[in-house]
Amino acid sequence: MKLTILGCYAATPRILTNPTSQVLEVKNHMFLIDCGEGTQVQLRRHGIKFSRINHIFISHLHGDHFFGLPGLISTFRLLGREKKLNIYGPKGIKEAITLLLKLGDSWTNYPLHFHELTSAESELIFEDPNVCVRTIPLDHRVYTNGFLFSEKPGERKLNVEAVKYYEIDRAYYNIIKKGKDIVTEIGEIIPNKALTFDPPAPTSYAFCSDTAYNPDIVPLIKGVDCLYHEATFLESETDLAKKTKHSTAKQAAKIAKEASVGKLILGHYSTRYTSIEAFKEEAFQVFDQVELADDGKSFEFI
Repeated sequence: MKLTILGCYAATPRILTNPTSQVLEVKNHMFLIDCGEGTQVQLRRHGIKFSRINHIFISHLHGDHFFGLPGLISTFRLLGREKKLNIYGPKGIKEAITLLLKLGDSWTNYPLHFHELTSAESELIFEDPNVCVRTIPLDHRVYTNGFLFSEKPGERKLNVEAVKYYEIDRAYYNIIKKGKDIVTEIGEIIPNKALTFDPPAPTSYAFCSDTAYNPDIVPLIKGVDCLYHEATFLESETDLAKKTKHSTAKQAAKIAKEASVGKLILGHYSTRYTSIEAFKEEAFQVFDQVELADDGKSFEFI
């Protein structure tokens, strides 16, 4: 998996910082997660092909998380897109987008498929043979979801020396990689583990957008390889975090520790702070695998 941060600051765009948007590359998918203002420019700046984006996940309907979406949809049209675009987001997102398209008489010439979310429980919203995506219900001022992206286990790796030793015909290689045992012509059973190696462990990524400190999500993200968790405030503004239903860096670290995640990435910083280093310092007091998101920064996890 490769994560590219397009924007990770709260509320208003600035000259050098952008509101929330990121791209996750996993198993030949290019998932766009949230789409704040400036997302199109950031996609171009970082050489990400628009044509590879077929699924967009919107956490909630606050402007700094989806105001870039109408423009991106329109640009797809201008670029001659023909492939279907899937948009997953809260109920109301279809009305918001289609109203703008109607008023501007600029309907797309490609299929636009909305998957509107209403459940307060975690649900499976996307699945194919390689990846599945589930919602992570969050606690914010409006209906909000995070998203858990999980790779499925891959095929087993062929042990070339072993299949040669047992003189197994190449015609059986595909079923061997799918985990099947082999029965020889004389009835001998060769167990699959003698012919293959374990595949790489599947990886997982949890995106937790705007939310108050919410330990209820811990079972949903237990053991993920990487957790992005909002950290709008430092502990000195705990009262403000509680009032606005946001989290502090230390609270995000508590979630990471309780969920035993591999790595924590902090983001969604309030623009009141002149430096983001204090967020890492604060979180590190609780959890020692902490990274800071920043616009244009990439992370790879295997």
